[in-house]
Amino acid sequence: MTELLAPADGVPEIITDRDRLTALADDLAAGSGPVAVDAERASGFRYSARAYLVQLRREGAGSALVDPIALDGDLSVLGDALRGVEWVLHAASQDLPCLAEVGMRPDVLFDTELAGRLAGYPRVGLGPLAERLLGVRLRKGYGAADWSTRPLPDDWLVYAALDVELLVAMRDLLAADLERQGKAEWGRQEFEAVRLAGPPPRRAEPWRRTSGTHKVRRPRQLAVVRALWESRDQLAESRDVAPGRLLPDAAIVDAALREPASREALTEMPVFKGNRQRRLADRWWRAVRTGRGLPAEELPSSAAAGDGPPPVNRWADKDPDAAARLTAARAHLADLSEQWDTPVENLLQPDLVRRLCWTPPVPADAAGVEEFLTAGGARPWQRELALEGLVAALAETAPPADESAPAPTAPSSGEGETPRRSPRRRRRRGSGETAQVGTVTPVFSDPET
Repeated sequence: MTELLAPADGVPEIITDRDRLTALADDLAAGSGPVAVDAERASGFRYSARAYLVQLRREGAGSALVDPIALDGDLSVLGDALRGVEWVLHAASQDLPCLAEVGMRPDVLFDTELAGRLAGYPRVGLGPLAERLLGVRLRKGYGAADWSTRPLPDDWLVYAALDVELLVAMRDLLAADLERQGKAEWGRQEFEAVRLAGPPPRRAEPWRRTSGTHKVRRPRQLAVVRALWESRDQLAESRDVAPGRLLPDAAIVDAALREPASREALTEMPVFKGNRQRRLADRWWRAVRTGRGLPAEELPSSAAAGDGPPPVNRWADKDPDAAARLTAARAHLADLSEQWDTPVENLLQPDLVRRLCWTPPVPADAAGVEEFLTAGGARPWQRELALEGLVAALAETAPPADESAPAPTAPSSGEGETPRRSPRRRRRRGSGETAQVGTVTPVFSDPET
C-alpha cells in the first residue's frame, strides 16, 4: 500500500485575487477530460454552510486552491469556464449547495461516493475507495477542521490538495465497474438526480431536533425548549457561529426540565454558570420566561405534527394489513439488494416505501404504483427494478386474528433483521452475466422508529 503524503506537483499557492482567478479559469477551460472539484466548509464552527476553500484539478491545468472569501464569494468565472465539462465530486450533495452559492454549478456530474454505493463496495469514504481502487492511502485528518481559519495551516492545504489528486482516476475505475455490473445507466440517473436536487425544505419545527428533546414531555416544558432554541438560533445566525457553540442542546433540555424559578437559579445550573453563559444570562432567561408564559393555545403539542405514516413499530396495531404490505415490500427489496449487490436504501428511498405501503394508490396496479413512485422521486431504473415485486407486496394482507400464526409486523430500525425470501438470480442487463450475492448487508434506514 502506497502512502500519498503530498500532491505529486506540490501544493499550489492559494488564489486570492481576481487576476489569478481569471488566469485559472483560462487554464481550466483549455484542459481536457473531467474536472475534480471539492470544497471545505466550517461545519460545527460556523452557522453558515459556505465554502471557505475550493479545490480543482483537471488534466492540462493541474491542481488549484481558491479562497472564495478573499474573492467576495464570487467564483462564477470558474463555473463559466467549465460549462459542459463533467465534474467529479465525492459525496456531491454535501458540496453542491456551497458551490452554487459562489456561482459554480455543474452541467454533468459524477459522484464517486454514490458510484461506490451502487457498485456494492462496503466502504465508500474517499480514503477507503482510494485504497481499494488505486492501492493508495491518502493523508487524512482535517475534514472536520475550522476552514474559516486564516491563514490556513500548511498541513491543511496538503490535505485539501490531496482530496482532488486522485478523483478522476477513481472515477474512471468506478465507471468501468458500473458498466461491467450493468449499472452504468443507474449511475447516470442517480448523478443527474443529485445535480438537479434543490435544497431540502426547511422543517416545520426544526427546534424538535434538539438532542434530548425526547425526555421532555409536558407542553410548557417543550415551549421552553422551543424558545431557547429560537433565541440561540437567531444569535448564532447573526454571529455566524454554530449554535451548539453558543449553548449546547443538553443545556437547553436541562433548563426545560429543571424549571429554574429565577435568573439566578438558571445561572447556578451546569453550563449556564460558566463565564460565557453568564454574559448571555439575560437572553436565556427571557427565553425561559417567554416559553413559560405562553397561553395554553400557543403551547407546542407533545408530539411533532407529520404528514407521513406513523412510526413503523406501531403499524401492527394501527393497520395490520399495512404492516403485512411493508414486510412483503421489504423482503422484495432485500432480495433485489442481494441480487444486485447494492444497498437497499439506494434501490428505493425507505420513506417512499413506507408511504406506499401505508397509503397505497387506488387501484394498486402497475400503473398506479409507477405513478406513485414517480411522484415520490423514484428514478426510472428504480421503478423498472422494483415495480413488479411492489405490486405483489401491496396485495398482501394480515392473516385473520384467530389464526395460529401471529400477524406479521414490520421491524423497526435496530429491532431484528428484515424478513427475506429465498434469493432469486437475475441476469444483469447488458452483461450476459448472472448477478452474484455480494458482501453488502441490506439495511433499511428507518429514522422514524
